[in-house]
Amino acid sequence: MQPTAPPLVREALPALTAELVRLLEEEGEPDLATCAYDLRLYAECGCGDDFCQSIRTGTHQQGTPYGPGARYVHLLPDRGMINLDVLHGRIEYVEVIDRPDLRLPPSPSPQGRDEGEHPRP
Repeated sequence: MQPTAPPLVREALPALTAELVRLLEEEGEPDLATCAYDLRLYAECGCGDDFCQSIRTGTHQQGTPYGPGARYVHLLPDRGMINLDVLHGRIEYVEVIDRPDLRLPPSPSPQGRDEGEHPRP
């Protein structure tokens, strides 16, 4: 049996996906804008902070440095803060701060819940 793919962010958080695509296009990042539309939701940040709505969108091992090929994209939303951790052209983590409107709905299953902190190399 094949493992089930994580859900698409655009299905779980359509407003976040639309905002990411728009902001990335405005920043001159068309390749990342395309990637943002197809992001998968691997887990919430899990830090427990009320102000954090961050999500893991890649398979990079949490808590380990990204290393070569990593870069950080700071976006300019109208409110709150959105930053991306990008590794080799793939968005691995979407840091969303002070945006309760972009919070995931409660999950009935443990999938999508992950303990941790805001990852940084």
